[in-house]
Amino acid sequence: MKTREDIQAYLIRSGLPHQEVDDETWLVRVEAEARPIVVRLQGSLVLARAEVGSVPKKDREAFFAALLRENAESLVHCSYGLTGDNVILSGALPLENLDYNEFISTLDDMALALSRRAEVAGR
Repeated sequence: MKTREDIQAYLIRSGLPHQEVDDETWLVRVEAEARPIVVRLQGSLVLARAEVGSVPKKDREAFFAALLRENAESLVHCSYGLTGDNVILSGALPLENLDYNEFISTLDDMALALSRRAEVAGR
């Protein structure tokens, strides 16, 4: 099973700017303008999570439908979810057989999704 040292080594190898928050948590910046992705060890999983923003007051149904479509059609390693009225993007990977490519693919998938959401919000 992979350990915190393996995750730290993956982050260093990736060259992505990151900051260790505590022994089990890192803030990772995949893109300079994007929100940070929180990478956290929890039991036998490595969790990745990023805040996307608030649920809009108007056209909520269309907004949720768009997120569900994106979950089904575009996202492979992560998915949108809700915590209260906030949209998050999250992924979970088992530490048992985790490899570098799988770990980085999750961060890349999240970065792309955050970028798309930022473009939509900017319209």
